[in-house]
Amino acid sequence: MKPSDHTSPDSGRAAATSDRTAPRVPKLAIVAPCYNEQDMLPISAPRLVALMDSLIADGLITSDSFLLFVNDGSRDATWSIISRLHEENPMCHGLDLSRNVGHQNAIMAGMLSAVEAPEMADAVITIDVDLQDPLECIPEMLDAYYNGYDVVYGVRSSRESDSFMKRYTAESFYKFQATMGVKTIFNHADFRFMTRRVVLELEKYGERNLYLRGIIPMIGFPSTTVEEVRAEREAGTTKYTLRKMLRLAFDGITSFSVTPIYCIMALGGIFVLIAIAIGIYVLISLLNGSAVHGWSSLILSVWFVGGTILIAVGLVGLYVGKVYIETKHRPRYHIQSHLH
Repeated sequence: MKPSDHTSPDSGRAAATSDRTAPRVPKLAIVAPCYNEQDMLPISAPRLVALMDSLIADGLITSDSFLLFVNDGSRDATWSIISRLHEENPMCHGLDLSRNVGHQNAIMAGMLSAVEAPEMADAVITIDVDLQDPLECIPEMLDAYYNGYDVVYGVRSSRESDSFMKRYTAESFYKFQATMGVKTIFNHADFRFMTRRVVLELEKYGERNLYLRGIIPMIGFPSTTVEEVRAEREAGTTKYTLRKMLRLAFDGITSFSVTPIYCIMALGGIFVLIAIAIGIYVLISLLNGSAVHGWSSLILSVWFVGGTILIAVGLVGLYVGKVYIETKHRPRYHIQSHLH
């Protein structure tokens, strides 16, 4: 099948070119990070296996394609279930990290293991094991691959399964990121397809504060999107707490943009102008004899400016802390066991 010429006029995505040779049938690895998913794994694993069997039967992927479940330091029976799945079906591989390193690092560990280990996958798809991202989109991603695309992003066309607060805050965050100069795919999380060469290019990005949603669009290569409608989780509870979502949001902004620093400088300039205006007002009041001595306005100003200074110092400290962590060049994760 020969790739077709296609360019989206609005997204700025790289389009596939017609002079490339037709892609070969890929050896696919579906990477699914797991953290305390003992309730969800028995439900999602059979569905993923059935999907792989269907894709193999249709000739879309090779017969030695595999699933890679990444245990991100779970404290329940997740790894025991993954080990049992591997014994029952050689298609199910497992990667056991020595401790919990976070969702982004777990995805990275799975992708790199899939393309660098002896099995050498030609392409990877990352999907959360809760399967809120629809499996029906995966054949569409493979169709895009056969049309010459190296990266295919799953983009949510609807957030009806999310609460109003989560839907509003998530969409506001994507818009805020764009305002801060962080280039991401709107309404895209971590459900994506990537060829092996893209994953190997991704490996060159050595930062420890990973934000894959911002890094991968920077790599380039022909890319496109497929629309998805997220479903509700069938078992277990979400592992993305408010604290983790806020941390990911801060990582996403501070790892790709220095705009907040410029905002602080602008705020400082505004304070100087306000101080000059207050000084002129006080001087005029003294000359007119109408100055009123009181503590309310003074205390209010002190608390307001003091709080702003603390926020500014904290934000600058966050950047300094990130530099401190990056200079150590510590490994992102340690692999305790690999079942393949």
